[in-house]
Amino acid sequence: MTEKKPQILIVLHQENSTSGKLGQLLQAKGFHLDKRRPRFGDPLPQTLDDHAGAIVFGGPMSANDEDDFIKREIDWINVPLAEDAPFLGICLGAQMMVKTLGGTVEAHPEGCAEIGFYPLEATDEGRALGDWPEMAYQWHREGFELPSGSKLLASGDIFENQAFSHGPAAIGIQFHSELTYAMACRWTVRGAARMALPGAQQRPDHMAGWFRYDPPIRAWLDTFLDTWLALDERGVSMREKATAAA
Repeated sequence: MTEKKPQILIVLHQENSTSGKLGQLLQAKGFHLDKRRPRFGDPLPQTLDDHAGAIVFGGPMSANDEDDFIKREIDWINVPLAEDAPFLGICLGAQMMVKTLGGTVEAHPEGCAEIGFYPLEATDEGRALGDWPEMAYQWHREGFELPSGSKLLASGDIFENQAFSHGPAAIGIQFHSELTYAMACRWTVRGAARMALPGAQQRPDHMAGWFRYDPPIRAWLDTFLDTWLALDERGVSMREKATAAA
């Protein structure tokens, strides 16, 4: 009998949101994607004992919003943090983790946004986790302070804090390494108004940038996911379980 595949909790915030190439890579590594949309009533588990890790993705809302599902998710992030389970927050997900840890999420003081591809520079702590891409895709107009007790992994020019770690297995990243070409097409059409914000790039730059920068981003993401999952200290390696079940 085939062993059941270990699963990754995938938290999405819009009805048609996807996990992009991040989800594709996880499935190729032997993981099942347990997709939940708390905004539309899906519950979140009380423990991650049955999951190899959890990933909270982005969305157009703010971590400062008063919606009940935002507050519930921010509070729920205490579950993986308390269990030292691998947790990855992407854009909104990273900002939610900052709020969970008591940090601040706010707009750029000059009203700037990052919409498009922007330079990324890893810190010494970040380089210890692998070779980071030099350019990353952004879609946000709020940034976050580095929470107390966290380590900065990567920085940027407009929004300094781009990636950080907290505890043994939690990482937050501001940028969207999961972006596929189809996602870039949708975002730049549906979110065209965002390109009028100060600092934002225009649609042709987004599309040309994807072809130029996606190969190194994909290579980084593939290796990064292995590194992130290896941070799990809860017993038998979930990566080993995934390999056995594949």
